[in-house]
Amino acid sequence: MRRLIAQLARFGVVGAVGFVVDTLVFNVLRATVLAPEDVHAGPFIAKVISTIVAIFVNWMGNRYWTFRDQRRAVAAREGVEFVVVSLGGMVISLGCLGISHYVLGYTSALADNISGNVIGLVLGTAFRFWLYRVWVYHPSRTTAAVTTSDEDTAAPSPAGTR
Repeated sequence: MRRLIAQLARFGVVGAVGFVVDTLVFNVLRATVLAPEDVHAGPFIAKVISTIVAIFVNWMGNRYWTFRDQRRAVAAREGVEFVVVSLGGMVISLGCLGISHYVLGYTSALADNISGNVIGLVLGTAFRFWLYRVWVYHPSRTTAAVTTSDEDTAAPSPAGTR
């Protein structure tokens, strides 16, 4: 339980850094080149771009700090899985932004931030942590776990022992 709490705390710190990056990039883009007055889908495009930048920041933090004991030796497959899960979180955040901005008509910068960067973030974070933990960084998928499993199967135990 203590390990889970420590891991959750590290995940929170990495997420906070990712949140700052995401929010900063989103607001800079939304206020400049992707302003909704100039580009109708500007907030939506800004959110896609800011989330992609934050995904990279979060992957580095989670790979090398949060789940460092559970990362795999081959980063490519882990990275692809991380991106897949992160894109799922992005869809949740974009869904919240899209509903607020385009369906409900809340188009202010504050409303876009609340829907995309608060509500979407909370829902997406729960989704991502769960899938990172049970799929991307699951202990049974690490190099150490595979090596231990191979050693366990290499020398079968005598019959009748546990």
